[in-house]
Amino acid sequence: MAAILVTGAAGFIGSHVAERLLERGEQVVGLDNFDPYYPRPMKERNLRDAREHPRFRFVEADLRDTEAICKLFAHFRPDRVVHLAAKAGVRPSIQAPVAYAETNINGTLNLLQACAEYPVRHFVFASSSSVYGEAARVPFSEEDRTDLPESPYAATKKAGEMLCYTYHRLLGLPITCLRFFTAFGPRQRPDLAIHKFVRLIAAEEPIPFFGDGSTSRDYTYVEDIADGVLAALDSPSGYEIYNLGHSEPVSLQTMVETIERVMGKRAVLDRQPDQPGDVRTTYADIRKARQRLGYEPRMPFEEGIRRFVSWWSETH
Repeated sequence: MAAILVTGAAGFIGSHVAERLLERGEQVVGLDNFDPYYPRPMKERNLRDAREHPRFRFVEADLRDTEAICKLFAHFRPDRVVHLAAKAGVRPSIQAPVAYAETNINGTLNLLQACAEYPVRHFVFASSSSVYGEAARVPFSEEDRTDLPESPYAATKKAGEMLCYTYHRLLGLPITCLRFFTAFGPRQRPDLAIHKFVRLIAAEEPIPFFGDGSTSRDYTYVEDIADGVLAALDSPSGYEIYNLGHSEPVSLQTMVETIERVMGKRAVLDRQPDQPGDVRTTYADIRKARQRLGYEPRMPFEEGIRRFVSWWSETH
């Protein structure tokens, strides 16, 4: 059985996707470099169930290491690639733009070049809603312009989409780019707002509250995201871009109030000005993914928060 390569397999979304693929009988090769952006033990815990599976193989390597990537492709000969690995985060990318470009652009290029040498049937690339920047209209459609990024991170994701298009044209390789809207749920990165707020509220410490609370994000539960990734993987069709969101934006104020209600504790707000690189809202138009992939997000926001808090309590 041919293998599916999942990059970023020890990460938040990657570990969920790898497990879902294993559950349905696939052979999976996971790749991760355990970037120190957050502690390795957390990522090792994400991988625990997959590592115990007989159809899972793991390779610790860096996307920027061309030789290591070539060896991986030569040895395992994956026939499909789900490329989820990246340096993530809008605000940190402003402080370290070169590192983001090296991983997110050069690393993606290394993978695409390996696909040129060891042909695959389908390449799925994890892009981001951040490519829309401060969009003039909502909800964000795949047809909207995406050439005005607000951060280096957003620029690297747009560059990744463009590289994917180029390799599709050069090789005839089916490539699908998925623009993820803010994912949350068990295993979420500790730097992201929901995880950070739950931790600080539990410790009765102030939470950073940027602006007046009216900024909003299209929070999407990780299991819904994983559903979309697998549906896209199973639907190769030239070069396509899909939004994967919930299409129901939640304001910062509402998000905090929901966490307070679920935890039964009040938050102490450390009010701060709006942050450079942040956009005021994200809001996915998911009609294309619904029609072509059968994508249908199901998890209500408050129930997703409840499940995250339960996971956090068990693991901390």
